[in-house]
Amino acid sequence: MSNPVLTAIADRRSIRAYKGEQLTQEQLDTILKAARESPSARNIQPWHFTVVQKPDILKEVNEEAHKNIGSPDIPPDIFYAAPTVVFVSCNAEDRWGRLDCGIAVQTIALTAHSLGLGSVILGLPDAAFTGPRKDHFNQLLKFPAGYSFAVAIAIGVPAGTKEAHPQEPDRITFI
Repeated sequence: MSNPVLTAIADRRSIRAYKGEQLTQEQLDTILKAARESPSARNIQPWHFTVVQKPDILKEVNEEAHKNIGSPDIPPDIFYAAPTVVFVSCNAEDRWGRLDCGIAVQTIALTAHSLGLGSVILGLPDAAFTGPRKDHFNQLLKFPAGYSFAVAIAIGVPAGTKEAHPQEPDRITFI
């Protein structure tokens, strides 16, 4: 039996190379509608989605993250030249907010895949929001008052793909 949801989960990859073309408004609307339909604890919907398509802003966040991490082991461009990055912020006081944002970003990843787009879920931008310029970046990305960075996702037309990661069956315990 073929199941389109299970097929999408199995086929989706973390894409780290994108073509230069921007997403269409229809693609963005579809992705953001799906994100807002994600489940959340007590249906609080603690997220805020900031869509960034301006390279100068992504460059500034990238540079600050590099400065604050200070490690040569991270990629030169933490956004992999994606034309669109969605930053998800949440109410810092919400106990389940970051978890709910993670659920929403997985919904974004699967929706992007279903539209023929690629994506990669990103934690590295957090370094720009935990350093001395945190307030600047919160304002630059128009996070609501009291909200903080939770997770980001780069989205674009994939310039390539990769093999599926190996499965780790020993990470399951039945009791």
